[in-house]
Amino acid sequence: MRRFVPMLLAALAVMSAGCEKKTQPASPDTDASKQSAQAPAGNTAATPPAPSDANTLLLGVATSLTGGQATFGISTRNGIELAVKQANEAGGVKDKKLAMRVYDTQGKPEEAAQAVTRLITQDKVLVVLGDVASSNSLAMAEKAQAAGVPMITPSSTNPTVTEKGDYIFRACFIDPFQGFVMAKFARENLKLSQVAVLQDNKSAYSIGLKDVFTRKFTEMGGKIATIESFSQGDTDYRAQLTAIKKSQPEAIYVPGYYSEVGVIARQAKELGLNVPLLGGDGWDSEKLYELGGSAIQGSYFTNHYSPDNPDPRIQKFVADYKAAYGAVPDALAALAYDAANMAIDALKKAPDTSGPALRDTIAKTKDFPGVGGAITLDEKRNPVKAAVVLKVGDGKSDYVTTVNP
Repeated sequence: MRRFVPMLLAALAVMSAGCEKKTQPASPDTDASKQSAQAPAGNTAATPPAPSDANTLLLGVATSLTGGQATFGISTRNGIELAVKQANEAGGVKDKKLAMRVYDTQGKPEEAAQAVTRLITQDKVLVVLGDVASSNSLAMAEKAQAAGVPMITPSSTNPTVTEKGDYIFRACFIDPFQGFVMAKFARENLKLSQVAVLQDNKSAYSIGLKDVFTRKFTEMGGKIATIESFSQGDTDYRAQLTAIKKSQPEAIYVPGYYSEVGVIARQAKELGLNVPLLGGDGWDSEKLYELGGSAIQGSYFTNHYSPDNPDPRIQKFVADYKAAYGAVPDALAALAYDAANMAIDALKKAPDTSGPALRDTIAKTKDFPGVGGAITLDEKRNPVKAAVVLKVGDGKSDYVTTVNP
């Protein structure tokens, strides 16, 4: 990939490109129109400037719109945009309109740190929303905490993210719970006795899930056959899979992202390793089915919500998202929608828009009606909420069970 381009030049280039292709005016509600939300990822390094005046409340968004986790970032941006649009249609916040400023982190911690710094120091956003990957959110959290600007990550599950300080929150459950859920499901539902692990040794997300899964699975009487590692961006996993095959596991726990998992599934099948893969919410992307094909079918992963849930609130969100973006919302979109609505709720309830006032108001979140489950923040600013387990089918994943905390 190309090296870092200063954010100002990137933003100007994107604005120029957007002007050349624009066929209809941008939405007055956000600085990311529906057209830009559906544009190719390479044209979304930053959105056009949002209005910033006494009548506008500005939210900052930093997420991966390009790179290996681009589908995550696009879903995240869309979920936030939908929440902002709906809030403005309902009258805004205290007679003010909401707007959002979006920057692309490219899936890189250094880019995430640059993006959040600009959102805070130049754009003067009130709340930061993002990122998806825990490694990126860790880089952002340091900047937000130092500046006293509240940050809500929709979907970074590594526990250390909120440990950066009292201005850092999240809308998702954390890896210890997610790792426990899959260990429990593997032992009690699938009746597995021996599982191998294939982790990304450069990902805080992957390592965190591996640590909890292996500990809990062992405590429940299971055996870890072997642990093999890869690095993000690898394309050939045959050496690791060959070693795993020799250990004769009944399944392989792969706490990674869809971009690697789909390829791993195909190569495992090529080697005659015909066991299910198990994973976490990093699998949740339509690209998983494209990359994994039939090889990924019959595998399982933990996730935050299911669009098949008949709850009226969830079905309304699914319908609204499909109408806006022409696709069924994944968990990343749902969590981003919840994170944005948590921020909007705080803006409505806080006595003023200062960092301390917003921080204190967000920290009091209790029984918030999110589409990814009701959210009550604990003393570490993490939600106490349920997880679901999904089974990968042909082009979609089906709900299997819900596990409560």
